[in-house]
Amino acid sequence: MKHYYNPMSRAVSTDWMLAELDVEHEQVLVDIDSGRIVDIEYRAINPMGKVPALVDGDVVVTEVAAICAYLADKFMEKGLAPDLRSPERGRYYRYLFVPGTTLEPMFTFKSMELGDHPTGSAGFGDMERCLTTIEEMTPETDWALGKQFSAADVVFGGSLDFFIQFGWMKAASPKQLAYVRRLKGRPAYRQSHDESWH
Repeated sequence: MKHYYNPMSRAVSTDWMLAELDVEHEQVLVDIDSGRIVDIEYRAINPMGKVPALVDGDVVVTEVAAICAYLADKFMEKGLAPDLRSPERGRYYRYLFVPGTTLEPMFTFKSMELGDHPTGSAGFGDMERCLTTIEEMTPETDWALGKQFSAADVVFGGSLDFFIQFGWMKAASPKQLAYVRRLKGRPAYRQSHDESWH
């Protein structure tokens, strides 16, 4: 299993997921910092030329949420996903997919200062709804799905950590800050994140 990675990218989250699972894999550094176009060879793996990507035999998975979901199901015995038949899967999927499909597009749009947008037709709605969603989804105690830490925490919690770290969340609530502190206390988080994140 190969994990295509750069420490200055979203691949930090998939690296964290692999650390939580403690599974053997090869870490392949992709140079995204030199200013040149990513190697043609890597483009054959991910035409977007972005990291992360996971290659597991003949299976190629890209996108943080997809990689984390794939790994959690592949190593189900590690307990980082609800059982396939569990009703918790619905809530779990929401935590996996809201960050990349709704929250990050909203914050990116706002950070680029592109002005107004049609909130009714944009999938991410508006900032007020995104912030309300983040607060509602942030667990009061423990983890996204309760007592058991899961891939939902890696994806949602990792995104929240990123939004706070880079100033996208101007006024994170005490509940959000406490949740991120719990995440930062995990050994796998500390293993996969640069010390400046701790």
